[in-house]
Amino acid sequence: MAQTLRIGNKKVGNNEPVFIIAEMSANHNQSYDLAVKTIKAAKKAGADAIKMQTYTADTLTIDVDKKHFTIKQGSVWDGKSLYKLYQKAYMPWEWQPKLKKLAEKLGLICFSSPFDKTAVDFLEKMKVPAYKVASYEITDVPLIEYMASKGKPILISTGIATLSDMKEAVAACKKKGNSQIILLKCTSGYPAPLEEVNLKIIPDMIKRFNLIIGISDHTLGIGVPVAAVALGAKVIEKHFILDRSLGGPDSEFSLEPKEFMQMVNSVRTAEKALGKATYKLTGKMRKGRSISRSLFFVKDVCAGERITEDNVRSIRPGFGLHPREMKKIIRRKIKSNVTRGTPVSWRHIK
Repeated sequence: MAQTLRIGNKKVGNNEPVFIIAEMSANHNQSYDLAVKTIKAAKKAGADAIKMQTYTADTLTIDVDKKHFTIKQGSVWDGKSLYKLYQKAYMPWEWQPKLKKLAEKLGLICFSSPFDKTAVDFLEKMKVPAYKVASYEITDVPLIEYMASKGKPILISTGIATLSDMKEAVAACKKKGNSQIILLKCTSGYPAPLEEVNLKIIPDMIKRFNLIIGISDHTLGIGVPVAAVALGAKVIEKHFILDRSLGGPDSEFSLEPKEFMQMVNSVRTAEKALGKATYKLTGKMRKGRSISRSLFFVKDVCAGERITEDNVRSIRPGFGLHPREMKKIIRRKIKSNVTRGTPVSWRHIK
């Protein structure tokens, strides 16, 4: 993996803990109090960061009643117009500085996905520590360049991206002198079908781009992000909601606090178990070898008698000669009397 970079007070990279982001998205349901409760719950659930989205319906699209602007994606939003969906889902901008201050007071990193240049300018005044490029914005190269020009880490979701789109987005950041890039494997289905997730691409992305790779996951449950960590993901973004029964555009594929906490715990378990690529035995493994098989006298043997498969066997524990030595000692004579249960040693053998 490539570089280590810093987002707020957290290092993200090869030898660092997985960076876990709770995506609030539209799960505030346009209630400030609910947004506050969501941030507090995300902290308790073990998130490293809370992410918001900075747009209005007018910065994303236009209000027209034409078929091109009606959602037909096989998603939970089908039938709605883009404008009406974004009107319902957007977070009032005046909340965001206050919510960032609250998050940071709790020890959470807080940043956002801007959807146009005015949102970038707004977030710059908030002094966010990073930017996130949403999947559907990956083709907006001028917007990516503008974000990158601010010199902060850029997380890029690849939910609808071809390989050439990914390369172009990375090149746009580097063109502005910004190599603090994290690519997030993403499947833009809401919820995303497991059959379309294709996690095996993560190792290829690591090798191909030489960047930090993570996952922005919209599947149901926690299995996919945990599996992604095993394949090398160093960032996880997952939608977070206080209670799915609250409803809202993103509720169906968001995790509740207990589920999110379970995901965090599972990820921490997985990354501990991953360890490092080594054949060196640990202390416990070395100690365990004492219970492995070795050669023992299984009968009393008198001096001058010969070793046979009847009086010496390969058994547990491991304090005698290695079992491979049986061929060398078979039929050889014993120097002195030996009692049953004695580990075989070269000192016993003529």
